[in-house]
Amino acid sequence: MSADVAGYSRLMQDDEEATVETLTRYRSIFSSLVSRHEGRIVDSPGDNILAEFASPVEAVQCAVEVQRELARRNLQLADHRKMHFRIGINLGDILSRDDGSIYGDGVNVAARLESLAEPGGIMISESVCVQVRTLIDVGIAGAGEYEVKNIKQPVRVYRIVQAGTPSTRQGSRKSSRALIVVAAVVAFTIAVVAAVIFRLDDAPGDPVLAMPTGPTIAVLPFKNMSGHPEQEYFSDGMTEQLISELTRFNDFHVLAGSSTFQYKGKSVDVREIGRDLGAIYVVEGSVRRGENDVRVTVQLLNAKNGSHIWAESYNRKLTGADLLDIQDQITQQVVAKIADQYGVISMSRLQQKRKDENTDFDAYECELRVIEFYNAISPEKHLEVRTCIEDALQRFPDNVDLLAWQMLLTLDEHRMGLNPRPKPLERALEIGHRAVSLDRDNTRAQQFLAEVLFTARKLDEFLVVSERAVAMNPNRPSTMVGMGLFNILAGRLERGIALTNKGFALNPRGPGWYYFAPQNYYYAKGEYEKALDAAVEMKMPGFWWYHWWLAADYAQLGRIEEAQDEIQKLLDAHPQFGVDPRGEMARLLWNYDDLLEQYVDGLRKAGLNVPDEPDAAN
Repeated sequence: MSADVAGYSRLMQDDEEATVETLTRYRSIFSSLVSRHEGRIVDSPGDNILAEFASPVEAVQCAVEVQRELARRNLQLADHRKMHFRIGINLGDILSRDDGSIYGDGVNVAARLESLAEPGGIMISESVCVQVRTLIDVGIAGAGEYEVKNIKQPVRVYRIVQAGTPSTRQGSRKSSRALIVVAAVVAFTIAVVAAVIFRLDDAPGDPVLAMPTGPTIAVLPFKNMSGHPEQEYFSDGMTEQLISELTRFNDFHVLAGSSTFQYKGKSVDVREIGRDLGAIYVVEGSVRRGENDVRVTVQLLNAKNGSHIWAESYNRKLTGADLLDIQDQITQQVVAKIADQYGVISMSRLQQKRKDENTDFDAYECELRVIEFYNAISPEKHLEVRTCIEDALQRFPDNVDLLAWQMLLTLDEHRMGLNPRPKPLERALEIGHRAVSLDRDNTRAQQFLAEVLFTARKLDEFLVVSERAVAMNPNRPSTMVGMGLFNILAGRLERGIALTNKGFALNPRGPGWYYFAPQNYYYAKGEYEKALDAAVEMKMPGFWWYHWWLAADYAQLGRIEEAQDEIQKLLDAHPQFGVDPRGEMARLLWNYDDLLEQYVDGLRKAGLNVPDEPDAAN
């Protein structure tokens, strides 16, 4: 077991006597819980603790209990006196001396995991994750792959999501963030080790062990351009937070700060960095803080040829603003711009693929084609991308991102009527449950499963999964907007538009389908001018939902000729709509009778014959 107190030097400088008293109490808690879980304290020099366990399950359970108990104790302390810990757990080989001390790679990796954990958090290695993921009742989220000093192979890292619950509230998060930024090198580790060697090839086909299929990103240390060394903490904090937030996205392999901070203060060609680290993209930036403002500049470069892909500057006034809030806001916008499914990396790769004569798409490129399809929905494109995804799944049957896209494309056979096969909704549910059983921490799989559950009229399950999806990655604009739409359709108008507005704030220039949510929100509110403004922005000619909404908007505004024109386009795109308009709309609006009747009213004003009762077959 290895342990350090986060921000220990600051705490000691502030009040040495109180810090020692708190540390003594908290050590007693550790000692008691370690013994309860059949562990052994090996050493405890200074503010450090070293211990070992025979079981990784006992080790993780112990760590969770420790963090929860200490979080509860912290509630009794003033914010500046709270003592937070970082925990790292590794399953690996150790060596023991006659005096009972332990050392070796197993200990070293655990210590490194600890330094990656947030105060109040727990990081575990891949070998631990494999052993405990089905045996403990806590969430586990992928946190990327990291280079570890003196360890030949990179270490795949996971974080325990439900650890010290009280300390993860908003107020405690800010104080913890402040500790991250101010403290230079702080940590608390539980290094859990056992005399067992677990190799990656011991579990072939395990999706937890699968490497990301997307490109590798290296985030270089941001340069402090303020001219004041004491401002270094802010530029380093921007770098670390950007790395941390990018690791939430399943689409990319984000290199650890330990790999990229070696270039701090050096002038190195990004092509050399790409070769050294195996990176495809490099993010670099600078921070210039003045007396009343701060300016952050970020750029994305192609590590293969050094070319610029994207750059942007963010200027913020410091007057009356919290510096950490500013850091949060800028990080969220940068991450959304780079890593969302409609971010600059996905779009640049699509553009490159269009120029490439090679039509043999790999798994990641199939995903990019699906993203492009949802910009311009048509039966022909749907069949093309569905075939691509299903062919890729023949090669990668446990790829959760591919399964998530297959789930959504299968769902659209039902709700959009695109190339339908027998029982598409049942198949979509089956695919969705398999995807989340393979990786419950995949945001995209959770988001799309929520859409399937809603369409399958499982409203209670939808509400749970929808909230889980947005909580897992609140910086993914496509998830925020997507779940915003379905919350609106579920009748939760204000929750839905709040999620949608967050998505637009992260990505103001999103694809056309982003406007599905405000269209339905404003139409439900009877604000038809605003609904029309949203519908016009979709720009999806030939897609029947688009023409349905435009026809209703125009009709409610008394623009009957334009409404009739859209009705004709609607029937051309989807002839079945003319047979049973109410039934076709009910596929999407089954839970919102008032909104459904509003659309019926609009389409009738446009001249469409809509029966009073839905077709029994639907």
